Amino acid sequence: MRQVDHFVVGDAGGGSGRKHQVWNPSTGEVQAEVALGDAALLDRAVAAARDVQPGWAMTNPQKRARVMFRFKELIEANMQDLAEMLSSEHGKVVDDAKGDVQRGLEVIEYACGIPQVLKGEYTIGAGPGIDVYSMRQPLGIGAGITPFNFPAMIPMWMFGMAIAAGNAFILKPSERDPSVPVRLAELFLEAGAPEGLLQVVHGDKEMVDAILDHPDIAGVSFVGSSDIAHYVYRRGVENGKRVQAMGGAKNHGIVMPDADLDQVVNDLAGAAFGSAGERCMALPVVVPVGEDTADRLREKLVPAIEGLRVGVSNDPDAHYGPVVTPEHKARIEQWIDTAEREGAEVVVDGRGFSLQGHENGFFVGPTLLDRVTPKMESYQEEIFGPVLQIVRAHDFEEALRLPSEHQYGNGVAIFTRNGHAAREFAARVNVGMVGINVPIPVPVSYHSFGGWKRSAFGDTNQYGTEGLKFWTKVKTVTQRWPDGGGDGSNAFVIPTMG
Repeated sequence: MRQVDHFVVGDAGGGSGRKHQVWNPSTGEVQAEVALGDAALLDRAVAAARDVQPGWAMTNPQKRARVMFRFKELIEANMQDLAEMLSSEHGKVVDDAKGDVQRGLEVIEYACGIPQVLKGEYTIGAGPGIDVYSMRQPLGIGAGITPFNFPAMIPMWMFGMAIAAGNAFILKPSERDPSVPVRLAELFLEAGAPEGLLQVVHGDKEMVDAILDHPDIAGVSFVGSSDIAHYVYRRGVENGKRVQAMGGAKNHGIVMPDADLDQVVNDLAGAAFGSAGERCMALPVVVPVGEDTADRLREKLVPAIEGLRVGVSNDPDAHYGPVVTPEHKARIEQWIDTAEREGAEVVVDGRGFSLQGHENGFFVGPTLLDRVTPKMESYQEEIFGPVLQIVRAHDFEEALRLPSEHQYGNGVAIFTRNGHAAREFAARVNVGMVGINVPIPVPVSYHSFGGWKRSAFGDTNQYGTEGLKFWTKVKTVTQRWPDGGGDGSNAFVIPTMG
């Protein structure tokens, strides 16, 4: 059986001796085993990172940018192989997997401009003969703990900015689909990065805790469920680390009466069911405003959803593939059971879906639930599967309150032709990322990604200028070059710039 090892300086093996199964979600078969590391393995990785990081930080930004650019070229050259590898372990279809790689690559492209974005500030003549300037310096060693649903994109969101800014980086990807992160590290080394600058350690909670407790790791970035995000944030901060921890989501799509329903249905099909709904920026809740809008939308949604093709991950005609594990398949179907018990109407039922010839695969059919209410547990919690819930709102104000009062505040979208309504909604909604006629409002790489409320813990977002701020610390220098004559000032008085 294929073994997935750590990517650390020296022996790639070692660790706890425990292993985790890596499934092929399309067939339901175990295709590999990944070694799980321990604190001793992490110590080795940190030691290697500690050796290489000072030299990398002193490397001028142009040379660091050249490594990032060569890495970008290698990603592009290996796009098909990376997508197929990702697809085989995660289950998302190959075209979707290419999108996973591409959205991470866009952050690498942004990191290629590190000489520009890393510049500090300068004030000449802040006082008599005094100049003040600032510089951004790396934290030292950073770590990333990433989820299964984007095994290429989210690691590149993290290590691209961290390494370009002068840090060394240790990545702990999900043990469910670990091969692509290792391959990215191999390509980064091939691009000219020094050995030890980017390392990959596999593991479960034991490794997470080791990262959060390690005194030489200065910053930690995390993406996962909200409960674990809160745990990571709290434990990391208690240990004196800088931490950003992105959690779960329950993104809403508000459909105003004047919206183009054909476009809305097309957008919802991709946003709710693409990648089998295993996205923190999926759109699992649609909120039509008014009963007439809800009825018209439902009438159009049903045939569109029933026409979705579920297939194996390498089926070029499939709209989406299997979910990642048998446990996750069971969890999604349990949420559909819960919604039905709570009084939701199951309009399209994806439970018990079986794909001919792949009966053991982890497939869940597309599901549409109507008459869902805010009091239902299935509405309050993240399902993370191919399930779309309709929550009917009487008017604009009720539609605005639903995402604003929900425990999660990752993303939201409004579909309308009314510019005033869109502007009012964007200004007032209590959510971190807003789309106007855009169903999945993930910002481009030169802005930044981050939610509110239980969707994010910490004050700094992912990538863009926010990512640069997270992975660097500001040093401010106030300098004076006396002319040798002295100015008669009292050295025991706090100086002023007047």
